[in-house]
Amino acid sequence: MNAARIGVIARLELTQRVRSVAWYVLLGVFAVLLVAVTALSFGATGMASGDTAGATVFSIVVYFVLLLVVLVSPTLSGNAINGDRDAATLAPVQVTLATTGDILVGKLLAAWVTGLAFLAVAVPFLVLATVSGGVSIGVLLVSLVVLVVEVGVVAAIGVGLSGILARPLFSVAVTYLTVAALVLGTPIAFGLATAASYTTVESRSRNLEPVYPTDVPTVAPECMTAAPGQTEPLPQCTGSGSGFVEPQYVCGEWTTSEYQTTRSDHVWWLLAANPFIVLADATPSPFVDGEPRDMFGSLKVFIRSAQLSPEAASEYDGCATQSGAFGYTPSEERIEGTTPSWFVGLAVQVALAALLLWRAAVRTRTPAKRMPPGTRIA
Repeated sequence: MNAARIGVIARLELTQRVRSVAWYVLLGVFAVLLVAVTALSFGATGMASGDTAGATVFSIVVYFVLLLVVLVSPTLSGNAINGDRDAATLAPVQVTLATTGDILVGKLLAAWVTGLAFLAVAVPFLVLATVSGGVSIGVLLVSLVVLVVEVGVVAAIGVGLSGILARPLFSVAVTYLTVAALVLGTPIAFGLATAASYTTVESRSRNLEPVYPTDVPTVAPECMTAAPGQTEPLPQCTGSGSGFVEPQYVCGEWTTSEYQTTRSDHVWWLLAANPFIVLADATPSPFVDGEPRDMFGSLKVFIRSAQLSPEAASEYDGCATQSGAFGYTPSEERIEGTTPSWFVGLAVQVALAALLLWRAAVRTRTPAKRMPPGTRIA
């Protein structure tokens, strides 16, 4: 591969896109949507404190940018190669000194830069959410880096499928399906796999039981019958006690039972390749009193908690329980000791994109021994 030839191919691709009026219209619509989402986010979090509102708005805007990017990028990259082949402009490039690798990498860079244009439009809104309070520069930089990488992954998937499939419309549709499998298919697969995986838990419990003295009636004798001429109840017969003798409480016997619970620790990796999970898990999340204050932290707690295996036995001692939340553990403590999943998911995405690009290189290499039926060469 040659850097100069790659640069020429990428520049040609970008020049064609810049000359299109629809390209600027699409960027304008993207900006209008960001304005609306940012304004609505600030309005929805107006009752929250400044730090919490700023962090929440920032995470909402970042997620909205990622959502629009994964919706737009397949259209921009899904016909990069077969579109040129269909328009008879690929063959003239293949007879030059440009190799198959030059063509693939050049088109990948062009599709990547095209997707980054949307991210550039979103940067002012991200900065606004950052300076509104509660978001550090580190969170902004990490989220931007993850967004840049995700744009590249989606672009690589689209370019790879455009080289494998002969029809542009079909390759764009398959690119959308692949992205949908990562975004929507992973939580569906996780939910079904979790429901199918369960274990038996043994539960032991005991509670306080009331015990009344055997030689004392449960109701005071003077409250059982009224004295002659008495029209009003006695003072000790009214109020909360109502004349009843207070029982004594003792610990009851231990009881044992079994119940089945689902376990997600075997299938949590199904969610790792989700772009939104990768973004949430890789971005540093602030915690307040052990609980997350933005959407990044909430998703991070979810995916990290899914790694924890359920206890084989549970025990509830009603005699020892004090007032307050029994058995509650702050979210920040629950994710300690768990494994970050963002690098696992990112590795899966990169491996998928690399496999598609390799297969596209095989299908695009010249001279070709076999071509799909009806494929236009020149």
